[in-house]
Amino acid sequence: MLTPTSFSGIAARTGRLVRQARPIGVAGRVTKVVGLTVESQGPPAALGEACWIYCEGTRRRRLAEVVGFRDGRLLLMPWEGLEGIGVGDNVQSTGAPPQIPVGPGVLGRIIDPLGRPMDDLGPLPHDTVYAPLVRDVPPPARRPRIKDVFRTGVRAIDAFATTGAGQRLGIFAGSGVGKSTLLGMICRYASADINVIALIGERGREVLEFVERDLGPEALKRSVVIVATSDQPALARIKAAFTANTIAAWFRAQGRHVLLMMDSLTRLAMAQREVGLAVGEPPATRGYPPSVFGLMPVILEQAGCLDAGVITGFYTILTEGDDWNDPVSDCARSILDGHLLLTRRLASENHYPALDVLESLSRLQSNLIDEGARDLIGRARHILSIQRQYRELVEIGAYTPGSNTQLDHALAVYPKLVQFLRQRVEESATVEESFRLLGQILGHKEGKAA
Repeated sequence: MLTPTSFSGIAARTGRLVRQARPIGVAGRVTKVVGLTVESQGPPAALGEACWIYCEGTRRRRLAEVVGFRDGRLLLMPWEGLEGIGVGDNVQSTGAPPQIPVGPGVLGRIIDPLGRPMDDLGPLPHDTVYAPLVRDVPPPARRPRIKDVFRTGVRAIDAFATTGAGQRLGIFAGSGVGKSTLLGMICRYASADINVIALIGERGREVLEFVERDLGPEALKRSVVIVATSDQPALARIKAAFTANTIAAWFRAQGRHVLLMMDSLTRLAMAQREVGLAVGEPPATRGYPPSVFGLMPVILEQAGCLDAGVITGFYTILTEGDDWNDPVSDCARSILDGHLLLTRRLASENHYPALDVLESLSRLQSNLIDEGARDLIGRARHILSIQRQYRELVEIGAYTPGSNTQLDHALAVYPKLVQFLRQRVEESATVEESFRLLGQILGHKEGKAA
């Protein structure tokens, strides 16, 4: 016979067991594997949710994401390839997007898109903070105006494409023209608290080369490097960009100034093209499906100023055949706040960084420098444009000195401007030093940042 005391004890134990029990999940089954995707009959899941595929043959499980639906079935794409997945394998949804590590515990580390260490330095600290991989884009009304100058330490950029803290610039370059070296210089010398660097679709051998040679041990201490090499599945390459944005946004929320770098947007677009075509999207512009051009603003709009902190973004774009009017370049240029063009012609002349300052532009420069500096840059650009216009005429000896006073002046000043625009990797400069040196070259009253 139950007494009130024994009844209350049973109720307490039952309540404790219920709280400790794991709910029974609704499982699905793999029905088909085609190309890059896995079709599954169930479980109930939304687009973007993470699912576990339990491979019966290998006794392993693989993390996958819901990327679409077809005829009432889920279309899943694994993060780590399709090997070992078979028809009938169990599929269970986690009910949410993946969680990735953020915070001080990731500084100085090389991680994969899921936040797992890749640098043989052991696991992340136990008190590492985790955050959802996907974040909403900050609303426009919360974004203050960009007013402060961002120092990159590279004279050609600081003078001819002065950048603001919170601005987003694209670095357009072909292969082998010094893009990684320029990124390393900016990471080392920039006026930022934290560096978040996403290497998307890189060659495996270039990861340590960039970290050890271009970035350096001192800059690595305040950096986190997210790596998704070219051999990894398309989904992992895409999520590397989201992981970088999430980590950068966490530090920004703590009031820090974050330098966010992605190398490269072109390989990100190629990865999204693989995913889009695999789930049945029609190819639109040069084989790129519409989702590619929908993804770009989602990635690029995460950077910028908020009340607490700042994310300044630099994004590389590989120009196909050195043509920077391809669809990806056009889309990126229309969203970004400026562009820096590295040319093969300058690289072949041993001119590093190979930055074509006449073709480069910061849309915020006029708001960041004073009238004297604007006049100084205008004169320097005019001299460079005149030299370029008459270059072939001078080189073949068809020009007679004294027949054009503007050209004579440009030819006299041009060597000094070239020396100013060239910069060794181990050399850095402040924005004020850059404008002062440029003023000395042009014999003009120096300008300064506004």
